[in-house]
Amino acid sequence: METARPSVIVAIDGPSGTGKSSTSKAVAAELGLSYLDTGAQYRAITWWMLNNGIDVSNPEEIATAAAKPVIVSGTDPAAPTITVDGEDAAGPIRTQEVTSKVSAVSAVPEVRTLITGLQRSIAAAATGGIVVEGRDIGTTVLPDADLKIFLTASPEARAARRSGEVKGSDLTVTREALIKRDAADSGRKTSPLAKADDAVEVDTTELTLQQVIECVVTLVEGKRVAA
Repeated sequence: METARPSVIVAIDGPSGTGKSSTSKAVAAELGLSYLDTGAQYRAITWWMLNNGIDVSNPEEIATAAAKPVIVSGTDPAAPTITVDGEDAAGPIRTQEVTSKVSAVSAVPEVRTLITGLQRSIAAAATGGIVVEGRDIGTTVLPDADLKIFLTASPEARAARRSGEVKGSDLTVTREALIKRDAADSGRKTSPLAKADDAVEVDTTELTLQQVIECVVTLVEGKRVAA
């Protein structure tokens, strides 16, 4: 009889355009793990605020409203879902309007406290293990994760990938937007984007997506063997 493989919690952090989501979903699917896109949760609360007339340039207004929406994340890597107050939000949260406002909303401490608690409860409930991707997973959300990976890539490579995802987008504008968001996420006081001291850094600039996936799978399997 096959021995059950040990449960493993994998934290994958990094800025936009490094292949974080594609890698995380593929690794989770290949290894039979659950998957959580934490960025989608911050996008979801931002989308709710925009829809409900909250002034997202006002931190106090954001903080007051933060606990109102009910956000539920599905953890199947083959078909991850996210709902807000029971409404499917997977498509709406990817609009440019949400993208341009999510850093401001996610910088508010009350928002981060609420979403971090939600993320920890999802990770704790994942039987068999989970791949959690975001910007502060290894440093703040799951500092005791079994494996921490920090994906990086040059701004040019990241912009090219993002432009490929969004039809008609301008490469220069996309690059500038990425750099601006990096600065906002890295510079916020609460849980900034940062590489954990014990994270494995993987530069994806010159790698294909499949090569990145294989690299991460190897790291996870190595951690399981060690366990």
